[in-house]
Amino acid sequence: MIVSVASGKGGTGKTTVTASLAVSWSRPLMAVDLDVEEPNLHLFLKPEVTDTDVVTIEVPEVDESKCTHCRKCAELCQFKAIAVMGKAIMTFPEMCHGCGGCMAICPEGAIGTGTRELGVMERGVARGALPCLTGRLRVGEAMSPPLMRHVRSCMRAESEERSLDVLVDAPPGVSCPAMSAVADSDVIVLVTEPTPFGFHDFKLAFEAFSPYGKPIAVVINRAGLGDKRVYEFCTAQNLPILAEIPYRRDIAEHYSKGMILAEMDEGLGELFVKLGQDLRRMAKEARNA
Repeated sequence: MIVSVASGKGGTGKTTVTASLAVSWSRPLMAVDLDVEEPNLHLFLKPEVTDTDVVTIEVPEVDESKCTHCRKCAELCQFKAIAVMGKAIMTFPEMCHGCGGCMAICPEGAIGTGTRELGVMERGVARGALPCLTGRLRVGEAMSPPLMRHVRSCMRAESEERSLDVLVDAPPGVSCPAMSAVADSDVIVLVTEPTPFGFHDFKLAFEAFSPYGKPIAVVINRAGLGDKRVYEFCTAQNLPILAEIPYRRDIAEHYSKGMILAEMDEGLGELFVKLGQDLRRMAKEARNA
């Protein structure tokens, strides 16, 4: 079972919820940070890194002695990663999506394969028994989906081999990385807050993720701020609100120290245990539907 924790915007408490769920889960679990542009789940779970994969993408390398400047490669590339100007050919590795089309279409076999580093994937173990995967995009790199695909592939293979549930900390928002992160999910958890800005982006996330046809549950962080529109929208859309984290100063202080809310007091611990139970029930009902 794969549960992805997402949000319409950054700062709503998505990673806070993921970390607390991870330590409260009653079945064998793998925690995965797919927010590769700015991973921070490790700040709470503190895994000991045991292995690191360097993730690369194939990019074109041109043998100009073979190139006839026919322009077929440049005409094919939708991302303008290769250009022919007169008798000169230029490649732009940062724009290449690694499809290999230019290599396949070249009639002279002038385009070979090079590589460009995207980032790394770290394997680790937290608290002695919690496997963790973390994707970390190279500084300055713009393309996160290929790195995320590598992490997701390892996630699926390793969790299936070891019969583990998976908890994914997804990127915030509704961009391509966020959509990619939740694609494998059995259940999507949307974390939001009862503010005008939080409600606006929560609606965007709901509209973006709904076409996947996955069960969606809601967790409201900073509950008690006073804006009722999130609650009214969830009622109208028949979205279950499975947990509400109260708006309290001591919770903010606990979080700012890198501590996990589920371990803060008994009430919050029980809240996340019940949240995990409800999410497993939703996933089971969806599979049996």
